[in-house]
Amino acid sequence: MKITDIRLGMLKVPLKTPFKTALRTVHEIEDVVVIIETDTGHVGYGEAPATAVITGDIHGSIIEAIRTIIKPKLIGLDISDLNHVTRVIQGCIMKNYSAKAAVEIAIYDLFAQLYGAPLYKMLGGGVPKLTTDLTISVDYIDKMVADSLEAVDRGFETLKVKVGKDIGVDIERVKAIYAAVEGRALIRLDANQGWTAKEAVYALHKLEDAGVRLELVEQPVKALDIDGLKYVTDRVHTPVMADEATFSPREVIELIKMRAADIINIKLMKTGGISNAIKIADICSFYDMQCMIGCMLETSISVSAAVHLAVAKSDVITKVDLDGPSLCAFDPVEGNVLFEGADISIQDTPGLGIRSIKGLQMLA
Repeated sequence: MKITDIRLGMLKVPLKTPFKTALRTVHEIEDVVVIIETDTGHVGYGEAPATAVITGDIHGSIIEAIRTIIKPKLIGLDISDLNHVTRVIQGCIMKNYSAKAAVEIAIYDLFAQLYGAPLYKMLGGGVPKLTTDLTISVDYIDKMVADSLEAVDRGFETLKVKVGKDIGVDIERVKAIYAAVEGRALIRLDANQGWTAKEAVYALHKLEDAGVRLELVEQPVKALDIDGLKYVTDRVHTPVMADEATFSPREVIELIKMRAADIINIKLMKTGGISNAIKIADICSFYDMQCMIGCMLETSISVSAAVHLAVAKSDVITKVDLDGPSLCAFDPVEGNVLFEGADISIQDTPGLGIRSIKGLQMLA
């Protein structure tokens, strides 16, 4: 099975409600879709969002990186030589993590199709079922409480609450949500780099003293402030998770050595795809550190790849934050991963099992 062509498209899907964090507000998903064709007629799919404030990738950079750098290196390569193909992808251009991720997802899709198995089985197997949390966007307190109660009524037992706008209001937001859903749902706090280290310690101490029990707090400080992240981790009882602070396996090793966090958040768009995500999961497993699998604002093309990875690495990926498809007004993708509220399951078809993508607009 050799690569004969790589084509690109754009996929737009409106969100049910605006997605608001300390960094941005988004009303629709607009992602680049990668379609890799082969001499056997098999087709693999990948996807990447523009996330300028996190990965630095925008649509133009993703498209040009794939068209002018990655594609020429891959044409003619054999999918069966997976390790070589992924080394070529990772080595042909610096950074450009999302572009690499989109291409790698399509490559792994094809690799699993080559052997007629769902991707998770090619990655090690597992029980093809997961349960995800749901994101509660930062907003007025009453709106966040109402959104949280609605999510619980829909069957979500874990909520990821966005904060990081105003330290005083943030504390009151979390108290109100916790009081509303206590005993019905766990709360994960995501500050999206919105606090300083001292603000984070202050806020978490206030919440802990008030009896609020959080499952974790995600990336409370700026991505590059690893010392600040350690400062928080050393001073609070709530487990601290690194997100934007870690992209590569090397960064994960350094963070573990510093004991700067308790949990690592793996996102394919940060790691540059599945190959490095596997390495990070294995590193964390060796050090007995838990991982979460997360996503950007992505549809069920790339989120499905993350699902397959999480199932195969469920011994270390113990927390799931793959609610991208649940935030969409509709799911445009017909594939082998089913997103039904909080429940995610995989059907027994090869690769990612993608049969159609509604609304895909091909690029010239």
